[in-house]
Amino acid sequence: MVSLSNGANRIYGEAAFEVLAKAQELERQGKNILHFEIGEPDIETPKNIVQAGIKAILDKKTHYTPSIGILELRKAVQDEIEKTRGYRPDLEQIVITPGLKPGIFFSILNIVNPGDEVIYQDPGYPTYGSVTSFLGAKGVLIPLLEENEFRMNPNDIKEKITEKTKLIIVNSPQNPTGSVMTKSELEEIAEIAENNDIFVVSDEIYSKMTYETKHYTPTARDEAKERTILLDGFSKYYAMTGWRLGYMVTPVKMAERLQDFLVSAISCTAAFTQWAGIEALTGDQYFIPEMMARFKEKRDKIVEGLNSIPGFHCLSPKGAFYTFPNILETGMKSQECADHLLYKANVACLPGTAFGPYGEGYLRFSYATTLENIDAAIKSIKKSFK
Repeated sequence: MVSLSNGANRIYGEAAFEVLAKAQELERQGKNILHFEIGEPDIETPKNIVQAGIKAILDKKTHYTPSIGILELRKAVQDEIEKTRGYRPDLEQIVITPGLKPGIFFSILNIVNPGDEVIYQDPGYPTYGSVTSFLGAKGVLIPLLEENEFRMNPNDIKEKITEKTKLIIVNSPQNPTGSVMTKSELEEIAEIAENNDIFVVSDEIYSKMTYETKHYTPTARDEAKERTILLDGFSKYYAMTGWRLGYMVTPVKMAERLQDFLVSAISCTAAFTQWAGIEALTGDQYFIPEMMARFKEKRDKIVEGLNSIPGFHCLSPKGAFYTFPNILETGMKSQECADHLLYKANVACLPGTAFGPYGEGYLRFSYATTLENIDAAIKSIKKSFK
């Protein structure tokens, strides 16, 4: 019998889309489901960005582009990194991708061999572990602990490094916990990588989405010239999830190889999407502080509401738009509690275990929704436990 590759049997998907499918099936049955499972801003792409994309289509910018992206967008990213991270990368370091996920996928493919070890956060974004597993490498989990506000502890990384360690993956602000690492923590991780000759991939897709704190990058130490890779994109804070646009800042030697990866896998990123991205980076940024002010209001409301539910305990996240409440006192496992909320309270959220084994005892709520939906969800959850 014909069989698939070993890698094909090791790769896996995301629970968020599985829960969304379950919720939509319940909606088809007439249920009114309150959605907290998908990590997507609840606003539309700003008009100036949309208009730039439409203009690009009308101007016939609908053909192939260089695999690493158009020069104009790469220059805009160069200016963006200088403005937000404090260093100016060379143009040869900048690679445009159709969303941030290809950046994660291709950076790991460029670095990791079968049998290598990859260190990443747990609970953490599932793609890190999925790609590591696909390549036949070993995932080494660093538990994110509630008593440390779910921040990755550099001392834990030091204890897990072996001669097989090839890569450390960092995500701050973090999905699913909303934690934001400190400048000193990220600097220490960059130093650990340098001292042990290890790569660092820094997933910074929520870089503009922080509260009461600032975002820092571990790539500042070597300016992404030797061993660090910065990944960011337009999906979250520009509300461009469906546009599929991201970028990488990498060492030149990796960027050169990425051209062949991109040609082989996707040819290029859509031209009109890239022109919309230029407008996103260089146009008026007024909507970002406005959006974050609304997210802060929603964060405060859902944290207060979750903490009012018997058996729930929820820290206030410092970034992104997720809460990660502790539900141990309910006596339920994460999956059991998530199913209870979906089928008894009509509230769709994710079990903490969707993000790794250390997520047991927690749930993830995306509060990219309305204040009214948050109030309704808290009320329904309370009622479901009575």
